[in-house]
Amino acid sequence: MENLLLKLFVTFFKIGAFTFGGGWAMISIIEKEIVDKYGWLDREEFLDLLAVAQSLPGILAVNIAVAIGDRLRGLKGSVTAALATILPSFIMILVIAVFLTPDLIKSNPALSAIFRGIRPAVVALIVAPVVTTAKSARIGLKTVIIPIAVALLIWSKLPVVSNPILYIILGGAGGYFYLRRQSRKLHENLNGKEDKA
Repeated sequence: MENLLLKLFVTFFKIGAFTFGGGWAMISIIEKEIVDKYGWLDREEFLDLLAVAQSLPGILAVNIAVAIGDRLRGLKGSVTAALATILPSFIMILVIAVFLTPDLIKSNPALSAIFRGIRPAVVALIVAPVVTTAKSARIGLKTVIIPIAVALLIWSKLPVVSNPILYIILGGAGGYFYLRRQSRKLHENLNGKEDKA
C-alpha cells in the first residue's frame, strides 16, 4: 500500500512539473497515467470524478488529484496527490520570484522564444481533453448543441444567463430528472414483461 502512495506521489509530481496551462491542460495527461498506464480507475469512473472535481470550488488539477487520491487510498491518498500536484508549481514560482524578473524575460530573446513556443502547446493540451472527454461522455451530433449553447450563453456576458453556476444547477437537475425518467421507463418495461408472462 505504501508503494501505491509513492507511485501516486511520483505520478502527480511529474504531471504537476511538466504540464503548462493549468487544470484542463493536465486532464489528458492525468487520464493517460491513471486510466491507461496504471489502470487504477476505468474511464467511466475517471469521468465521474472529473465532473465532481469541476463542480467543486478551487483549482481543477488539485480537485481531481484529491478525488483520485481519495478513491485509491482515502485521506492519505488525497493529501499525497494534492501535495504532489502543488509542490512543482510552488518550487517553480519560488525560483522565478528569486531569479527571474519580467524585465529579464522580455530582454532575453531565448526566454521570450520559449514562452512564445509554449503557448500553442498549451492550447493543444487544453483542446485534447475536451475532445476525449466528449467522446467518452458520448456527446454526439445531437447532444453537442448543449455545450455549444451553454458556452455561447456564458460568453455573451448577458446578465443572469452568463453565470456558469446557473448551468451547473440546471445540468444537475436535468441529469436527475433524466435518470428518473429512464428508471421509470425501465420499471414500466419490466412490469409489462411480467404481465405478459
